[in-house]
Formats: sequence, structure tokens, C-alpha cells
Amino acid sequence: MAHTRIRKFNTKETYPEQKIDNDLCQAVVARGTMVFLRGQIGQDLDTSKSVCIGDVRGQAEQAMKNIDMLLKEAGSKLEHICKVTVYISDPRFREDVYLVMGKWMKGVFPVSTGIVVTAFARPEYLVEIDATAVIPD
Repeated sequence: MAHTRIRKFNTKETYPEQKIDNDLCQAVVARGTMVFLRGQIGQDLDTSKSVCIGDVRGQAEQAMKNIDMLLKEAGSKLEHICKVTVYISDPRFREDVYLVMGKWMKGVFPVSTGIVVTAFARPEYLVEIDATAVIPD
């Protein structure tokens, strides 16, 4: 079975100022059982516009909204998340981001890794969250 690629895009449209030409997607369903999500940020997936600039909670909300939407498109749900990786640009953002994530994933109990980074692809991004989930039988 081929992998299913959801919401394909090319970086030359997403990041025109960077002169990158890579074919990517927002999610990959592998062998019909695993869902791998691209790191989600404060960006509207339908318009590619940044949202909640300067507001880490708002960006985390948008990232979790995107994760929820992508998992549903892939045939999964938030409750089937196995692992999340959280990237923040300032350690002081941790509490705000994890409070938002906790609201969305109450009762899920995924494994989690948190990383503080010096920068993201765009300066307005404050947080990025990626997730891996399963598609239940």
C-alpha cells in the first residue's frame, strides 16, 4: 500500500522569500495505520497566513486546531496521538503552550518531548508542535 499524502504543497509558494523548492505535505498516512504530522504553527492551513502574531497561546491554539483537523482528515483523532514534540523559542512560553495542549489532549497521555530553539522558519513563529498518531482498527 502506498503512503497517503495529505495537503501537499511546495515551499516556493509557502516561503517565497526563501527561494526553496521542496515538495512537502502536512500529513503522511503510512501503511494505513500511522499518521505523521508536519510541525504545526500559528498558521491557517487554508490560507497559509500567520495568525496570532506575538501571542504564544494563540499560536499554540492554532497549532492544536491544525493537528485536530489533519488527524481527522487522515482518519484518526486526537485521542490516538502517541507522541508530540513541542518546540518553543523561549523557555518562558512552556507553561502557556502546555496549558493549551493539555486542554486539547486531556486524557490522551502521549509521550512528549519539549525543545527550546533559537529560531523558526519565520520570525513571527513562537511555537511549533508536531504529532504522531495511529489510525485505530
